[in-house]
Amino acid sequence: MVPFAMLTMMMKLLIFASILLSLCNALQVSTRRAALGSSAVVVPFLATGRVALAQPSEFKSMGTQAPLPAGESNDFKTLNDGVKIKDFRVGKDGASVENGSRVEFLCTGRLLNLNGVIFYSTKNNVLEGFGPQPINFTIGKGEALPGLESGMIGMKKTGIRRIIVPADLAYSQYPNLMPQPMSIEEQRALDSVVKNPRRDATILFDVQLERIK
Repeated sequence: MVPFAMLTMMMKLLIFASILLSLCNALQVSTRRAALGSSAVVVPFLATGRVALAQPSEFKSMGTQAPLPAGESNDFKTLNDGVKIKDFRVGKDGASVENGSRVEFLCTGRLLNLNGVIFYSTKNNVLEGFGPQPINFTIGKGEALPGLESGMIGMKKTGIRRIIVPADLAYSQYPNLMPQPMSIEEQRALDSVVKNPRRDATILFDVQLERIK
């Protein structure tokens, strides 16, 4: 026969094992509920179709107006094609940009519909040891946005000009022309305006002319 003391010990062990099993089951249920709870937050967000484009860092408001370049200023002048220009620094004496000119310049492009969010900047085009590299193209060869080319006509070396390009002379009609965004975030910002017919795809460029050939 099994001693009474041993029977008591076996009963205690069985009770302890039962309690431990109950605790494990409760923990598993709690974990599943927590997982389901987090899914209930995430799934509706994904189902909206807005995913990461809802509020990415590149969409943060930069104010109602892009900051002005340093230097002199005057009123905007509207060209015949609808492009608007404003000189903040008139360039040195010498050749002016004209049709056929080869130009090299530093440039920042902003989306007016997104309060001046930057979608292109030569500051990001850095060659190690040489700093930011200018963009270059020949005026009139169809390499760059027609509105940007039009807005640069008449500029001189070292000049700084703000150019506002209407949508029909920018990426809405010429999505593959220069300048092009250099990062995925910048491309997403540009696409969010250009590919949305309800948004104004007017583009603002700040240009500093480095060379004319």
